[in-house]
Amino acid sequence: MRSTAIDRRTFLILAGGAALALAWADAAEEALFLGARLNSGRFEAAVIDEKGRDRLVLPLEARGHSFAIDPPRRRAVAFARSPGRFAVAFDVAGRKEPVAIAAAADRHFHGHGVFTRDGRLMLATENDFEAGRGVVGIYDATDGFRRVGEFPSDGIGPHEAMLLRDGRTICVANGGILTHPDYGRAKLNLATMAPSLAYIDAASGAVVEKAALAPELNRLSIRHMALDAAGHVWFGCQYEGAAAERPPLVGRHRRGREIELFPGPREVLHAMQNYVGSLAVDASGTVLATSSPRGGLIAFWDTETGRCLGRQTLADGCGVAPSAQGRVLATSGRGAVVSAGPETQRVLADARAGAPAWDNHLRRM
Repeated sequence: MRSTAIDRRTFLILAGGAALALAWADAAEEALFLGARLNSGRFEAAVIDEKGRDRLVLPLEARGHSFAIDPPRRRAVAFARSPGRFAVAFDVAGRKEPVAIAAAADRHFHGHGVFTRDGRLMLATENDFEAGRGVVGIYDATDGFRRVGEFPSDGIGPHEAMLLRDGRTICVANGGILTHPDYGRAKLNLATMAPSLAYIDAASGAVVEKAALAPELNRLSIRHMALDAAGHVWFGCQYEGAAAERPPLVGRHRRGREIELFPGPREVLHAMQNYVGSLAVDASGTVLATSSPRGGLIAFWDTETGRCLGRQTLADGCGVAPSAQGRVLATSGRGAVVSAGPETQRVLADARAGAPAWDNHLRRM
């Protein structure tokens, strides 16, 4: 039996993070972005503005991954990297003490979550590791983020979850990879992987639609997603097959239809090295950005046609979030923060020794 308790020292460290908020004016009116990072040996969650400047820094007990965000109430939940045992709810302006959230004894977090539209519930992707199945944990955001239940994700290894435009349905990317905390991040079922997108009624937990890849693509793990202007789900994959193979890594699903995959130009697909780290759609909803930290690039795609629009070089770049029309804000594990589009890239913070090393995701508030 694993303890769900967070020790007092850790809680005090987390609670003290509110004091690290920086002074700002008109915070509710400006674009804010959330990312996890390693800074001078310390793990942090950081809120930055569109120029890459820190607005809030929150200490974390270990490596962070992504966030559930509740924009109307200006709050978020930072999740530990999978297989993670902690999450932290916080006010993005640092006006309230953070709330530490522990995983249930027989569950661990998969690094992502989503709020319901009314802000009453927070839903987190989790692993029921003894049963070898994915679940979505339900947390009461009105009662200290108390865990009040769960429902199946209808797959193994649920990673990102996203609320659709109807405000009721969540889409869960079931990556298909079985893990167990006793074995760290070891992948235990590569031969039998079954990645899918599950559309789930957040109120009832009922699966209302499911889309799966063809059997011959069962090692193409679906991990991260973004919504385009039409409300269609775009996703990026990480291939767990032979390194010499180059399957398409970027796909789109339109409800009621089969999944579409877009390989893009051969040189772009090869450069991505079988790995998409994160996705974001620009402010117009018509340009998709997909990052590949292994390949050191961000590729851009037309969300109407699936055509590749171009790419930008960003060494160890992974975090991408919507910015202006046709552009995204992007971060790298080497400390760079850039504004990037298909044709141009502007550096806001240089990659340099000692700079904060940004983790996988950047989310816009």
